[in-house]
Amino acid sequence: MAIAELSPSYPRARVHPSSLSSRFSNPLLSRCRFVPLRPSRPNGVLCSIAPNQIQVPVAPPADSAGKKECFGVFCTTYDLKAEEKTKSWKSLINIAVSGAAGMISNHLLFKLASGEVFGSDQPIALKLLGSERSFQALEGVAMELEDSLYPLLREVSIGIDPYEVFQDVEWALLIGAKPRGPGMERADLLDINGQIFAEQGKALNAVASRNAKVLVVGNPCNTNALICMKNAPNIPAKNFHALTRLDENRAKCQLALKAGVFYDKVSNVTIWGNHSTTQVPDFLNAKIDGRPAKEVINDIKWLEEEFTNIIQNRGGVLIKKWGRSSAASTAVSMVDAIKSLITPTPEGDWFSSGVYTNGNPYGIAEDIVFSMPCRSQGDGDYELVEDVLIDDFLRQRLRKTEAELLAEKRCVGHLTGEGNAYCDLPEDTMLPGEM
Repeated sequence: MAIAELSPSYPRARVHPSSLSSRFSNPLLSRCRFVPLRPSRPNGVLCSIAPNQIQVPVAPPADSAGKKECFGVFCTTYDLKAEEKTKSWKSLINIAVSGAAGMISNHLLFKLASGEVFGSDQPIALKLLGSERSFQALEGVAMELEDSLYPLLREVSIGIDPYEVFQDVEWALLIGAKPRGPGMERADLLDINGQIFAEQGKALNAVASRNAKVLVVGNPCNTNALICMKNAPNIPAKNFHALTRLDENRAKCQLALKAGVFYDKVSNVTIWGNHSTTQVPDFLNAKIDGRPAKEVINDIKWLEEEFTNIIQNRGGVLIKKWGRSSAASTAVSMVDAIKSLITPTPEGDWFSSGVYTNGNPYGIAEDIVFSMPCRSQGDGDYELVEDVLIDDFLRQRLRKTEAELLAEKRCVGHLTGEGNAYCDLPEDTMLPGEM
């Protein structure tokens, strides 16, 4: 059986010079060791595996000399044990971010560090995953975080090996993925990025918290989330999410504009299905100021045609206007997605997330990741909303996006343990924002 393996060399650890100058004058730093990053295992990428058999690695043996690379001032020993005995601080939580040197991450990390996401009393540790090529940029990101003086940001570590970076993480925000290049077939993109998320799933399975929450942003995010989940059987399947919150936010914006109201009057908006141009923005169940959207907006033709097309193609239009993809609004939507899981859902409302379909009440095919309406009690978990309407128009649209996701799943069978890949994509649908 052929296995292609990529084994990048690991760069030596780099230390911010300003931190070195005070290292020996500050007794608190005497316990901080600056060591080269060393892979605890080969950084392999498996291109094929045996049918119905996921290769699950065991956690690598602890190696204090190569476990992680703390950065600059964050190597200072903070005695959190004493502080955690008080009522003013919560226990530190570990958050991993992949693609951490990219544009989306550049907006997201500072929201995380400021307390905007997890709260003003929640200390965090950021574990930043990059690539060998982006490692120097990753150091620059860590320097900016260092200079921002966030009191809640207690640790920052950087690295290029997910088996090191994902150690003990409770949240994994997986942004990094290869963009679709000129002439690249959708099937090729599924395979290339699928290998990345298969490897990251194995790493999460080996070293992350057993109840880690995983939010996949890198596209094609639904199928990448499925691949990651299948390679991490030790983590509950329900803990994996594909980001469709930006699409929901866009839909709320357009409904508000059409109705002549502000965003806060729009609720119960669902994005169904795939994060692609087959996604289904649901106006049937949406409400505006507590009333069904169809009663407030009497233009059914606009709802069925123009509204849907605007949301499906909003990313592409933005790229033409802005010259780049929607990094800032994606980061905002990630914040919204996380807060929807750690904050109780307002009574009667819900939010959209790409989640595992097993046991869903809508008749959607099982064993795929499909965006659906969810509610949360604020404990990081969610339940699917059952009291939704599905008419013939909506059902027809759901079947199309479902067929696309089933075809994508067949395309990555070699990465999910289902045997050889078989690509029969119904059409070459584009991801929102693809050129």
